[in-house]
Amino acid sequence: ALSPLANYSEAPQTLIVMSALLVCLIPTTIGALLSAIGIAGMDRLVQKNVLALSGRAVEAAGDVSTLLLDKTGTITLGNRQAHELVPAPGVDILELAHAAQLASLADTTPEGRSVVVLCKEQFGLRAQEVSEFTDAEWIGFTAQTRMSGVDHDGQMIRKGAAGSVFAWVRDQGGTVSPEVEQQVDAIAASGGTPLAVANGPRVLGVIFLKDIIKEGIAERFAELRRMGIRTVMITGDNPATAHAIAAEAGVDDVLAEATPEDKMELIKKEQAGGRLVAMTGDGTNDAPALAQADVGVAMSTGTSAAKEAGNMVDLDSNPTKLLDIVAIGKQLLITRGSLTTFSIANDVAKYFAILPAMFVVVLPGLATLNIMRLGSPNSAILSAVIFNALVIVALIPLALRGVKYRPATSGQLLNRNLL
Repeated sequence: ALSPLANYSEAPQTLIVMSALLVCLIPTTIGALLSAIGIAGMDRLVQKNVLALSGRAVEAAGDVSTLLLDKTGTITLGNRQAHELVPAPGVDILELAHAAQLASLADTTPEGRSVVVLCKEQFGLRAQEVSEFTDAEWIGFTAQTRMSGVDHDGQMIRKGAAGSVFAWVRDQGGTVSPEVEQQVDAIAASGGTPLAVANGPRVLGVIFLKDIIKEGIAERFAELRRMGIRTVMITGDNPATAHAIAAEAGVDDVLAEATPEDKMELIKKEQAGGRLVAMTGDGTNDAPALAQADVGVAMSTGTSAAKEAGNMVDLDSNPTKLLDIVAIGKQLLITRGSLTTFSIANDVAKYFAILPAMFVVVLPGLATLNIMRLGSPNSAILSAVIFNALVIVALIPLALRGVKYRPATSGQLLNRNLL
C-alpha cells in the first residue's frame, strides 16, 4: 500500500526499509498477548480446582447463553431427608412404614438412609440388614424406571417417583385413588419431593422428602440473568415439585422428570437456536449430553465415560462450580476484547506517527503531522520497534491478571463501551 505513494513522490525505496516498516506496523500487540490471556484463564480455573482439557472450552464458557443445572447438589443442598409418612386411605401407617423401610434397605443414598432412620425413630421398627433377606430380589433404581424396591416373600414392594410408581401399579392391575394423588400434589406444591410406596397393585402411601435450597443461590441466578444467561433446572422430580423449587430459587426454566434422552434433546434444541450450552454430569448416562454440550463439566467422582466425554473436570465434584467457570470465561473474553480495542487504537496512532516521518523529506507538507519530530525513516522504524517491545512487556501483567468483570448483557456492554 505504501509503494504507490513512494513511487508518486519519488521517495527512495530499499528492501531493508520497506521490510522493517512492514514488521513494525503489523499489529503485534494483541497477537503476543493472546497466549498469555489464554494461559491466565486456564490458571484461574486450576485455582478453582477445575481442569480444562482444551483452551477452546474456556473460551466457550465465556459465550455460554444457557446453563443446564441439576437440582440436587447445585440448587439444593442435596441431602433430602424423609420428613413424614403419609398413608393412603384405608392403609395402616405401620404397614406403610414396614414397606418403606424394606424398600430402602438396599438404597445407599442419603434419602434411602433417612427413610430407614425415620421408620426406626418414629415407629420403633428394628434396624435390619440386607444380608438377613437371603431370598429377596433387590430392584435397583435406574434413570429409566425411576424407582427401586424388593421382591420378597410374595410381596413386590416399589418406592420411587410418584408417576413411575403409579404407572407400575396400574400395570399390576391396581388403581390410584384421587386422595393419594392429592397428597402427592400437596407435597409437591410445598416444594417437597413425594415418593410413592406400593405393594403390587396397592398404593400404600407417600414419603415426604424435604429439600433445602442453598443460601444465596437466588442472588447467583439473578447475576446470571444480568449477564443474559438463561438457567434451566433439570430434575427427576415431578413438575409440581420442580416448579415450586424453581420459583423459590429464581430459575428461568425447568425440565422435570428428566431422562438422559430428555437432556440430549434439550441441548440440541438450544444449540439449534444458536445458543451455547453448559452442563455438569457424573454418570455414564450423562456422557452423551456432556459430549454434545459446548461446555461439559464432569465430576471427578464420576465415571470414566463422563470424564472422557466432558471438556472440563471438576476435582471438587461440586456442580455449583459451573457458575464460577462461566464467570472466568466471561473475564477471559472481556480481557481479550479490552486489549484488542487498545491494540487497534495503538496501531492506528502508530501509523499516524510513523508515516509522516517516512515521507516528510519528499512531501514537506507532512511535517505538520510529524508530531513526534522523528528526523528520518530509520528513526521512525526504530521508535516503533522499541515502542512495541515496551508496550507488550507493560501489558503482560494486565493480561495475566485479567480485566475485572462486571455482570452485564451483551447490549449493556456495547452501550458502555460506545459511550
